[in-house]
Amino acid sequence: MVERPDAVQTALRALRSRDRTTAELDARLRERGVTEHDRHDALEALARAGYVDDERFAHGRAAALAARGSGDALIRDDLERRGVAAALVAAALAGLEPERLRAEAVVSRRGIGPKTGRYLAARGFAGDVVAAAVAQEGSRALE
Repeated sequence: MVERPDAVQTALRALRSRDRTTAELDARLRERGVTEHDRHDALEALARAGYVDDERFAHGRAAALAARGSGDALIRDDLERRGVAAALVAAALAGLEPERLRAEAVVSRRGIGPKTGRYLAARGFAGDVVAAAVAQEGSRALE
């Protein structure tokens, strides 16, 4: 078993390369054989020190994915897989530019067509948003 100071150091090493959620760090510590009590204590200490903050993580990750052209479904799935609580996922999505506007920006960069529609769908945009964005851009092209 790993002792608490080692648990904190293990978690800090994991945080060196990128921000992580509490659930990700807990899983990493569990894989390293850290007891539940020591994991809890280490994660609590890191949260108090500001090293671990799932709300900050959710907002930052959602913004980064949105900036790379991801839709709400992809962002939601990514955050949930990383163990972010549903309320924090919802708050992070609410803080983003509306999905419709993000889809329109992708369409204006990539052009109108079925290939762009498939791209948007694969990137987690809702079907109605994809249809509206492609239709919106299509009507602008006819003007």
